[in-house]
Amino acid sequence: MKIRLFEKQDTEQVARLFHETVHEINIRNYSSAQIEAWAPDDIHFIDWEKRCFSRFTYVADDQGVIAGFAELEPNGHIDCFYCHKNYQRCGVGSQIYQVIEAKALDLEINHLFVEASITAKPFFQRMGFSTVKQQEVTCRGEIFINYVMEKLL
Repeated sequence: MKIRLFEKQDTEQVARLFHETVHEINIRNYSSAQIEAWAPDDIHFIDWEKRCFSRFTYVADDQGVIAGFAELEPNGHIDCFYCHKNYQRCGVGSQIYQVIEAKALDLEINHLFVEASITAKPFFQRMGFSTVKQQEVTCRGEIFINYVMEKLL
């Protein structure tokens, strides 16, 4: 498994991984209506490519298969942290997180923060994040519960 920066040819796999993970993993904690609002079926690959190049997007590459990905913004915000359904609880997320934390330290970022889903909250707790608050957010007309979490480096 190699953790590396996103490349253009990763776009389709990353977009599909996001969609499939939300639909097959996050469905455990959210309703079908919430899942469809979160990850609609009309994936726009061009939007994903632009998004991934606009921040530090790391992918876990397992011999050409993207096993997970996550994004670090220059302000310390971690966004879009997803592991493929077939790579859940295999250490992929931990490996991606270690690279993100190292990059944050290189950039002299001393505070990481995330809005973690109900599903992702335990992972971020294991990575040393603490919960700042529970919040409700709206996406495409659906209301979601997630958690603002932070970690001081």
